[in-house]
Amino acid sequence: MMRRRFLAFSAAAALLAACGRPPTLVALPAGATVLAFGDSVTHGTGAAPGEDWPTQLAARTGWHIVNAGIPGDTAANGRVRIGALLDAHRPALVIVEIGGNDLLRRRPPPAVKEDLRAILAAVRAAGAQAVLVAVPEPSLFAAMTRKPSDAPIYAELGNEEKVPVIADVFADVLGEAELRADAIHPNARGYARMADGLHSALRKIGLAV
Repeated sequence: MMRRRFLAFSAAAALLAACGRPPTLVALPAGATVLAFGDSVTHGTGAAPGEDWPTQLAARTGWHIVNAGIPGDTAANGRVRIGALLDAHRPALVIVEIGGNDLLRRRPPPAVKEDLRAILAAVRAAGAQAVLVAVPEPSLFAAMTRKPSDAPIYAELGNEEKVPVIADVFADVLGEAELRADAIHPNARGYARMADGLHSALRKIGLAV
């Protein structure tokens, strides 16, 4: 009887562990199509054309990165437009950097989180891999100290959806005055730093070489 209970417990534990295991990531070769999906920070506002982080990340990886950043865009709007982009480009990977404008406009974080979840669901349904880039949380402390920190919803969503989250890269850039064009946008040096940080993180999780 005790042995039977032990075996049942072991089987249940193994099943739970398997359910909680993150999906296997597949490294992308040079030439793979990647969608950079986001707002003005993905677009490259604050720097000259060609200095945005998607262009610079493409140079580091050899990937074909489509810059789908729209200044002022929100996660709420992003969940509407992601489908057409996935159909048009059929990316192997989508790098999602969005939600900052929602938070700046004081939308409730749980609502922003659900919009991000819908975007990730669309990406998975299209057969693509997804990575979330954490966006800094607007706060009085960050404004006074120039030490922004990631909004908690990104780490929460990454854990819940088993999606890799690239943390601190954007926040660290905004924390250094010489890397900013303004309070919320990097400059050319800042975007280069973002590309370096994203590339390093993507290598660590096995997507880039």
